[in-house]
Amino acid sequence: MADPELLSKVRALVGREYGRVYAWDEVNAPMIRQWCEIMGLDNPLYTDRLLAANSSNDGLVAPASMLQVWCMEGFHQNNYAPGSTTENPYEVLKLIEGYGYPSVVAVNSELTFERNLRPGERLYYTTRLESVGDEKTTGLGTGFFVTLVMSYFAEQPGEDEKVGEQLFRVFKFRPANSQPQAAKAEEAAPKAVAKRPKPGMSDDTRFFWEGCAEGKLLIQRCTECATLRHPPAPVCIKCHCFDWDTVQASGKATLYSFVVMHYPEVAPFDHPNPIGLIGLDEGVRLTAGLIGVKREDIAIGQRLQVEFHTFDDDLHLPLFRPLAE
Repeated sequence: MADPELLSKVRALVGREYGRVYAWDEVNAPMIRQWCEIMGLDNPLYTDRLLAANSSNDGLVAPASMLQVWCMEGFHQNNYAPGSTTENPYEVLKLIEGYGYPSVVAVNSELTFERNLRPGERLYYTTRLESVGDEKTTGLGTGFFVTLVMSYFAEQPGEDEKVGEQLFRVFKFRPANSQPQAAKAEEAAPKAVAKRPKPGMSDDTRFFWEGCAEGKLLIQRCTECATLRHPPAPVCIKCHCFDWDTVQASGKATLYSFVVMHYPEVAPFDHPNPIGLIGLDEGVRLTAGLIGVKREDIAIGQRLQVEFHTFDDDLHLPLFRPLAE
């Protein structure tokens, strides 16, 4: 049973409205273009001014599903635009957490739209604590479903206009395995050792992984026009021939680009985990881990050499180590 004091405090917060959170920027064409590119959306009504001007929209509009994007805080947590409220619309989650429900998981989010947004408009949203359900027990554990509603408005010379709404629901809970009996059982059970995930293997890629097991970096080659291709594919990207063989790469390469994975930390990988886009001397690129180098010493254009490493006794991977200057 939930603590009666907790229920009383939670119910007192239901219906509370929290202040405005402003957008950093007005609705603008560059952000629309970048969002469409990332999402793979090629509707010209969002990016082609001439075509949009002659459409029923009478000009460019933003994709409706970008509604939440405009008022996001940015890369740094709680870095909201000037003038935004300092109230914490999630205070109810902190309250519930204080009574022994430490975990949270997003359950669902629903967007509704009043109208299209146009470049030049500036948005803000307000938050309302819509409801906190009775204590429920699920497969995750025991806790409360908390529903918040964010109402989005476009600033207008007169009265601001509501343009959309987002319902956001989370489950604030005490994990099932946090109970003493479950904890003891988990403690007694042998700890599973995480293994590296194995790559998918098909008739098109099997040669590559079998080559790695033999210490060879094999690249697919079209037998008709001699074009090299990676990742492997069933047909030549240049002449569309289906016939191919392989050529063994030297393993010498140049670092074309890279990322360093910091979070989330996924076992069994070491973190930070540098991953490179490797430009082989033969002219194709592949993605592989970087070894023997610190983050601050990684540089685009660095010369690399392949090394083959074995994991979990049967997984053979090509990794690349920077060559000494």
